Amino acid sequence: MRKICIGMLGVLTTACLAQDVDLDSLRLPDGFSISVYAVVSAPRQMALGADNVVFVGSNRGGRVTAVIDQDGDGTADQVITIAEDLNAPNGVAYHQGNLYIGEIDRISKISNVDSRLTGPQATETVNDSLPDRRHHGLKFLQIGPDNKLYLPVGAPCNVCEEEEIFAGLHRMNLDGSGMEKIANGIRNSVGFDWHPRSSELWFTDNGRDMLGDDIPAGEINRITSVDQHFGFPYIHQGDLPDPDFGTGKSAADYTPPVYKLGAHVAPLGMMFYRGDSFPSEYSNTILVAEHGSWNRRQKSGYRVMMGRLSADNSSITEYTPFVEGWLEGQVNWGRPVDVLNMPDGSVLISDDLAGVIYRVSYGE
Repeated sequence: MRKICIGMLGVLTTACLAQDVDLDSLRLPDGFSISVYAVVSAPRQMALGADNVVFVGSNRGGRVTAVIDQDGDGTADQVITIAEDLNAPNGVAYHQGNLYIGEIDRISKISNVDSRLTGPQATETVNDSLPDRRHHGLKFLQIGPDNKLYLPVGAPCNVCEEEEIFAGLHRMNLDGSGMEKIANGIRNSVGFDWHPRSSELWFTDNGRDMLGDDIPAGEINRITSVDQHFGFPYIHQGDLPDPDFGTGKSAADYTPPVYKLGAHVAPLGMMFYRGDSFPSEYSNTILVAEHGSWNRRQKSGYRVMMGRLSADNSSITEYTPFVEGWLEGQVNWGRPVDVLNMPDGSVLISDDLAGVIYRVSYGE
């Protein structure tokens, strides 16, 4: 493996990866290449701001960073800490000059962030009514087509019945008002996106643990109406009753997943590819970051997958590896977390284990 260091302007003179990165071991389809875009401590969700600035959340260290590629050469020149001492700020969303930050128990904001990329900034509270439970408490943020802020509130357990606010997806106005739950029965979603054509919300969900190596499946789901229930904690993967909570429940009463993934692969960030630099067959495909298993005897996940959709955009007809190689045998050196479209058609991938953001391009 190669120890990679990148010279940084501004805050850091030189930044080295937290762990050895073996780019040569990463496998992609023919014509694609992967490189190190930036070195960032435990990067999680990414959000694209103005002028190609990428904002990055983290679930460790309490920091939010801004990653800047000033000369547009596909490698970051600056990595600047713009917020610190926050409560696991995993989620970030950029909208009209403001950066929204998803912490465990609140949504905060840095207003006019484009002019404040000089160091740590004070944050203001948008909504502090969220539970402070840390189990599945990480937030993933997106601004929807309705200009509302969307976020999950995961189940605070492996499997349980809890207060209404838990185990679902929510949305609120950008000022924090009008919070409402729009989908139920979701154990822990840490990634979602709207289909570019249908505008339907698709999301990943992590299945419960402690039922063995091969069940239940991780899920990709699709919301077609408000208040759908996706089964948790009663029915898993659309057809598997929970041994403790599934008695008397019928799978027919809940919305099944669009696609069943491998058990324990931990699907996190997902997006629809919207660029035009990949071959045309990649248009509107789904890219999913499988973070990787922690309690499976034979490890699984640790890769970015690609899903092709049916002609009516209602199902996944093919689900194949897009980037793999972070797991070699039973040893993994990286864990992909999130995927992000860039304006030049490339895709960024965050890796919170290696402490790096990769850039995937085609034909370079």
